[in-house]
This record gives sequence, C-alpha cells and structure tokens, in this order.
Amino acid sequence: MTATPGTSRIGDPPAALHVEALTVSYQDVRALDNVTVRILPSRICGLVGVNGSGKSTLFKSLMGLLQPDSGSVRLFGCDNLTARRQGFVSYVPQAEDVDWDFPVSVEDVVLMGRYRHMGATRRPSEHDRHAVGAALARVGLSDLRRRQIGELSGGQRKRAFVARSIAQDAPLLLLDEPFAGVDRTSEATMVALLKELRDEGKTVLVSTHDLAGIPQLCNEAILLHNRVLAHGEPAEVLTHENLAQAFGQPAVREDS
Repeated sequence: MTATPGTSRIGDPPAALHVEALTVSYQDVRALDNVTVRILPSRICGLVGVNGSGKSTLFKSLMGLLQPDSGSVRLFGCDNLTARRQGFVSYVPQAEDVDWDFPVSVEDVVLMGRYRHMGATRRPSEHDRHAVGAALARVGLSDLRRRQIGELSGGQRKRAFVARSIAQDAPLLLLDEPFAGVDRTSEATMVALLKELRDEGKTVLVSTHDLAGIPQLCNEAILLHNRVLAHGEPAEVLTHENLAQAFGQPAVREDS
C-alpha cells in the first residue's frame, strides 16, 4: 500500500517539510486549523486556495516568522529557525518589502542570496560571483544584471528574487504566488526552471491560482481552506467536489 503525501511510514526518506497539527490565529481569527502536511524531497507541491485561506500564513509559519498557537514545523528534520540558519530553506514572499528607488542593481539583489556563504566580511568570492551569474542566466536576466532593480518589469522583478533564491542554493524553496502579475515569458521561464530544480533534487512549495497549470508543473497539490481539505496527486485533489468546498465558502482575511 502506498502512503499518501501527507502521511509517513517506516522506510520513508526524511521529509523536506513536515508540518504537524499546526494552528495559527490572528487575535480571535483562526487562520490555520490543525494543518498537517508532509512533502518528500525532489517534489513540486502546488498550494491552492482562495485569498485568505491561509497560504501566506503557512509560508510565514514555515519560516518561523509567525508564532503558532500549537503544532510543529520541521524542515529536513530541523526546527525552522535552525533550517534558516543552515541555509536549508529559501523564501520568495508574495510581495517583497523593497524600496524600488534604492540604487541597488539586479546583480546586488541576487548576491544577497549568497550572504550566508560569505562569512562576516560579506566579501563575495569568485565562487559567489559565479553562483550569481549562473542564477541570473537561469532566469534570463543576465543582460539586465547592472540594471537598477526598480527599473525592471513586474515579471522581471519576480525572476530576480527567484534568482536570489537559486543563488542561495537551499534545498527547499518556498514561493508565494510567483506567477501573480507576471508576463507570459516570465511565467514560462519560471515554470521550466522549477521543473529543472526539482530534477536536480530541490523541493518546491509554490502557491498559485493557476489550477490548469498545476498538473503540468506539480507532483502533488494541497487544497487549503484554513485546514487541509485534500493533499495528493493533482488529479485526486482538484476535483469538482473539492474545489467547490474550497472556493464555495467564505474565507478569513490574512494580514498579508
């Protein structure tokens, strides 16, 4: 018998991401209710739900940016803060808190992903420079590396922050709505890139509203409505009955 993605059994490899009975509230509003999720390495998992269903709350909880009411988060067997210090996880939020007028280049933004590798001096080595160049090439921004970050289009900005995540070389990537508001070229570039990263052994949790694109991109999907409604292969999760349950009822509002 095969274990479903949200469960474990003896002999399974260590999970890249294991959330157990996670509950998170904003004052008197429960944003996540007893959420349990387990994702194995080298997988792309699509996170689906209406606005306010808890997707961004889940990402922030995985990163240790929110204190849960109860439950636990383990990333490659570590607590989330240890995983962050060890560089096991990289996070691209839905909206970056950036001063787009600040005179920082695209290359400098991507270089930030290498800070953990540089030590206290923050002086990039030749290897760091090579990693940045390779990441820019993979997102198709090599020609814009000297451009001020605020001069890029919305899709190009998203690609730049994905490049920062690649340069970090974390085995787990958390991407909150990376396709929102991007042009088709940027979306196609990122979809192809995520598949390449998965094939290289990376694990990706990506939230998206593109239901039609999930079967082509993702190995599995999670349908979230403040609790996990379904988790499994896309065809098993994205049924009419499940989608009606997820999208046919009101959701709470998140702070993000």
